[in-house]
Amino acid sequence: MPLARTASASASDDLPLAVGPAISASGGLSVEAMFIATLIAKERLTRGDISAARDALGGTPGEQWIEEGIACDLALEDAEAGRAALEGLIPGVDVVVQPRASRRRRLLVADMDSTMIGQECIDELADYAGLRAEVAAVTERAMRGELDFEAALDARVALLKGLDARVIDHCHDQRVRPTAGAEALVQTMAASGAYCLLVSGGFTRFADRVAAEIGFDAAVANELVIEGGRLAGSVAKPIVGADGKRQALLDAAAARQIPLDEALAIGDGANDIPMIRAAGLGIAYHAKPAVVAAADARIEANDLTALLYAQGYARKDWAAD
Repeated sequence: MPLARTASASASDDLPLAVGPAISASGGLSVEAMFIATLIAKERLTRGDISAARDALGGTPGEQWIEEGIACDLALEDAEAGRAALEGLIPGVDVVVQPRASRRRRLLVADMDSTMIGQECIDELADYAGLRAEVAAVTERAMRGELDFEAALDARVALLKGLDARVIDHCHDQRVRPTAGAEALVQTMAASGAYCLLVSGGFTRFADRVAAEIGFDAAVANELVIEGGRLAGSVAKPIVGADGKRQALLDAAAARQIPLDEALAIGDGANDIPMIRAAGLGIAYHAKPAVVAAADARIEANDLTALLYAQGYARKDWAAD
């Protein structure tokens, strides 16, 4: 379907983006745009910003506002050139470039720690054992891709051996909080018929509760071995790491006959890269450099609601706020 409009548009002015025809500067129908670039501002997106973006693209058929002053679509013919021209152009503005046809995603697969929640659960558990600094340093290196994820997880969990298992629930209640926009993203997509899956290299005792609280359909994560009410210092095998996350995405898509180009994957760490690459739209969320390099787009200025604007949802269409 065509995309954008200019001030000369008439009959299509009130049509939603998904059905309104693209209008050329002369007022006639343009060649159908294959791609769109959504500009999403943390604070305010001005018409001057849009003009600057259109100039950077060397001219474009026009724009379509999703939310006045916050999010706006521009038509593109060359996705790679468009992303290169627009990313970083306007301070405080994120850019998501994607094919027009699949912008409303039918599958969401999301990382948990530092993505759907603001914490790294293993670091929080380690704090109760007096080992936060030691464990957090390993977590950071693993998320940057400097260490093998599975070996690093085994090593960190071994340090927690003997910790009272009741600390897990206490840690969740006292420290785990959803990232801004998490409920709005998941619940809006679910209300529109998308299947939403939380995947984590962390632990089921956290992931199952987080998934239920935010509104995911299911969760996939690692199981901590508990013996006699205390952590045994090990994780049940096989470990859900990079390959496990990717396979969870593939399995969810296959089970529901959802093409991969209609899948959205989001994460921040190196173990998210395979699933980000497998999805039709892979998003690096406040992510490590290696993840940014692998993703189709990155969200740096905004919270998770940026991914609703990227799918064409105006605020009035959100299922949660």
